[in-house]
Amino acid sequence: MVVDYYTMHWSDFIGLSGMLLLVLTFFLLQTDRIDPKGFYYSFFNLLVAVFLGINLYYKPVLANIVLEIFWATMSCWGLYKWYKANK
Repeated sequence: MVVDYYTMHWSDFIGLSGMLLLVLTFFLLQTDRIDPKGFYYSFFNLLVAVFLGINLYYKPVLANIVLEIFWATMSCWGLYKWYKANK
């Protein structure tokens, strides 16, 4: 399958949304507006992984797929730790 990486697809807008959420999350973290061990940091990172994963489904890049799987796994781990601490 040949993928045209220069033509915008609806999944690219989902991927761009994920990238913007990643930048926003980093900004919020650096300005001390969210706690790195809190719910929103891990939740936003999980959403980033899902959004970028959707884009990668249609325009696959193996290294990025592996990264997003790791990113989602670590975000789920962070949410689990947050849940256990706030139970």
